[in-house]
Amino acid sequence: MPRITLIVAAAVMALSFPAIADTRIGVVDLRQALFASNSAKIFSEKLQQDFAGDEVEVREAQEKARAMQDRLQKDGAMMNDSERDKLAGEFQQTVQQFNAMKQRLDTTVSQRKQEFLEAARPQVDVAVKELLDENDLDLILPSEAVVYVKPDLNLTEQLLEKLNR
Repeated sequence: MPRITLIVAAAVMALSFPAIADTRIGVVDLRQALFASNSAKIFSEKLQQDFAGDEVEVREAQEKARAMQDRLQKDGAMMNDSERDKLAGEFQQTVQQFNAMKQRLDTTVSQRKQEFLEAARPQVDVAVKELLDENDLDLILPSEAVVYVKPDLNLTEQLLEKLNR
């Protein structure tokens, strides 16, 4: 029984090699091309402008918590119990505020990035289809799925050019 399986497997492989040999494949790093595009640079600048104030608030909360922690570590042994407990409570509250602000900011930024990716998807699809047709390819793979690619098969720069037009 194992011998028949081996023969069948060998026959299938032998028949599939000509099909593999005729397949023309290209590779693109979609993430690199998309985030290096002009539209991504504009999006990134706008994102930084939109959230600059929020980032300042998060940094200030972080610095305030760090200063409280330093004070607790340096002066905590010399403080009376009620003073130390009060400062520790304020520290915990500040840390919670910082964590909430940071999480809210990260979530909002992540949502905006996802919206950008979804909005850019049709343009990327069109550009990839054009690469497929222009280079007479049968298949374009994402670079993450490939261990090594010859430089002439890497179409990332061509994709970036198409996204920037």
